[in-house]
Amino acid sequence: MQIIKKIVRPLIIILFIPVTYFVFSMMLTYITVNNDQDLTEKKYNIYLSSNGVHLEIILHKDELNSSILKGQVYNPEAQFFSFGWGDKNFYVETPTWADLTFVNGFRALFINSSTLLHVTRYREIQKDWVEIQVSQAQLDKINTYIDTAFRLDDKGKKILLPGLGYYKSDDFYEAIGNYHCFRTCNTWVNTALKESDIKACVWTPFDFGLLSIHTK
Repeated sequence: MQIIKKIVRPLIIILFIPVTYFVFSMMLTYITVNNDQDLTEKKYNIYLSSNGVHLEIILHKDELNSSILKGQVYNPEAQFFSFGWGDKNFYVETPTWADLTFVNGFRALFINSSTLLHVTRYREIQKDWVEIQVSQAQLDKINTYIDTAFRLDDKGKKILLPGLGYYKSDDFYEAIGNYHCFRTCNTWVNTALKESDIKACVWTPFDFGLLSIHTK
C-alpha cells in the first residue's frame, strides 16, 4: 500500500499542474476587458489571423508607423503586414504542425526562451481574417506595441535572421521578451489589444477567445 501511495502522489501532482493551468486559462479567456467601446471613433481596421493555434495581428501598410517598416526588405506590392511573436526554437524547428515534437513543445512552454517576430506580407485581405475596427488612438497604441517588440542591434537596426522565412513573403526578426507558458504567442496578441484599449480577454494562451470576441 505504501508503494502505491508513493507512486500515486507524484502522478496526482504531475496531473494537477496542467489541469489547473487549463481550467484557469479557460476561465480567464471568457472574461473580457475594455468592453465599453465608442464606435463613432473607429475609422480604421486591423485584423487577426490564426493557423488554427497561433494568432497574428495584421495592419495595412499605410497604417503602420514608418519606424516599423524601416529596415524591412519587401515587395512594394505588399499591402498588409502580419506580426506574430513566439519562441525562437519553436519557430525555426517547427515550420508546420507536422514537425511538432514533444521536446519542441515542452521546451517552448516550460523553458524561459528567447523569441522572434514573424512578419508576413500580403497583397490583399484574406478570407479567414477577422476584422476589428479601431480608433486613431487605438491604432497608435498597436503600432507602438509592435514597434517596441523588435530587438535592435548596437546601431539601432532590426536584427533579421536571413533565410529562416517559410516562404518568400515572410521573415523572422529577433524580438524582445521571453517565451513561457504564461507568455505565449496568443498572450502576446491579447496583450497588444488590452494595452491598446481594444476588447480582449483578461488573459489567454489560446487563439479562439479573441477570434470569438471579434467575429461578427
